[in-house]
Amino acid sequence: MCRNIKRLANLDPPATHDEIRDAALQFVRKLSGSSRPSRANQEAFDRAVDEIAEVASELLRSLTSTAPSRTREEEAERARLRSNRRFPEAAAR
Repeated sequence: MCRNIKRLANLDPPATHDEIRDAALQFVRKLSGSSRPSRANQEAFDRAVDEIAEVASELLRSLTSTAPSRTREEEAERARLRSNRRFPEAAAR
């Protein structure tokens, strides 16, 4: 869907409110096709972000997993490796 939305489930420590809200914001931006809504649409845009963040928080709290928790450092390293594979010329710098 959107490359900027990161997986937040099964993290140690758990995803923060800010991380969840950022993901909700990216989701609403993607759905609406707008990164900055007009003043006429700002209230609806903000309400959607708030509601999606709340539902996402509930979802993350209710999920269970038998897999070991992931750390942000592991996820950052995986992202660096993916980037290096996609853009080898940038990795060489």
